[in-house]
Amino acid sequence: MGVAVEFDVVVVGSCNLDLVSTTSHLPSPGETLRAIEYAEHAGGKGLNQAVACARMGARTAFIGCVGNDSAGNMLRDLLISEGVDISQLTTVDAPTGRAFITVETSGENTIVIVAGANAYVGKTAITVPRSRVVLAQLEIPLDVVLDVFTQARKQGAMTVLNPAPAETLSTDLLSLCDIAVPNETECAALGGTHALLHAGVSTVITTLGEHDAEISDGTITTAVASHSVTPVDTVGAGDAFVGALCSEIARGASIHEAAKVASIAGALATTVRGAVPSLPVRATVMSYYAD
Repeated sequence: MGVAVEFDVVVVGSCNLDLVSTTSHLPSPGETLRAIEYAEHAGGKGLNQAVACARMGARTAFIGCVGNDSAGNMLRDLLISEGVDISQLTTVDAPTGRAFITVETSGENTIVIVAGANAYVGKTAITVPRSRVVLAQLEIPLDVVLDVFTQARKQGAMTVLNPAPAETLSTDLLSLCDIAVPNETECAALGGTHALLHAGVSTVITTLGEHDAEISDGTITTAVASHSVTPVDTVGAGDAFVGALCSEIARGASIHEAAKVASIAGALATTVRGAVPSLPVRATVMSYYAD
């Protein structure tokens, strides 16, 4: 008999307050633009992905740090309201992380992140609860990702890395990754699919924006069809993809079946504003998938 798990997915990652300006186009170097509108949203790749997992029906826990400020309180309340376990969400004496985002009216965006409290993730020892999937990104210290994946492997959990923002990664870390999910730019910055597989990643799923995603395991590369929508904001689309992917894998789906659902989730996330939009929820995603 296997050891019981506490959660379907454990997400270790960042929490940010997103400060979002919408403009007619993305500014060129030295150019000043007037914003068409401005909004503040919950964000951070870790929080976005944890919420996506929870909305897809996965029992989800989040491990991270927020500051002792109003932004931190808001993000903590949001995770609670989404049903995410936050027993290892730590409040630290630092500002909550920020992301400064410019979104042009076509939906394309640029993002600058400030780590803030996210730099403190792992300063207090982390004990990863037993789960089916452990998911991490790179907006927290790399040694923390290495630690949680080491724990996850010992427990028999599947490890999923969203290597964003892209940076040089050790073979020690990559060899602990069952699945890496970069976008096209991040994949190139990391040396390409073959380099990731050679370093020890078992499967690479590369998201290609409005185009197909690709799944490579070193033997075969398979395309995952994209879904046509009219985007209004692409911020968080990749996080919706990753969250849906992990939740479906935790439910027992194959990587290929999970990626099909994730593709729908990522597409739907672009149809509303904000990194934590009102969609997708599992019922909506699955209704598209059934069609």
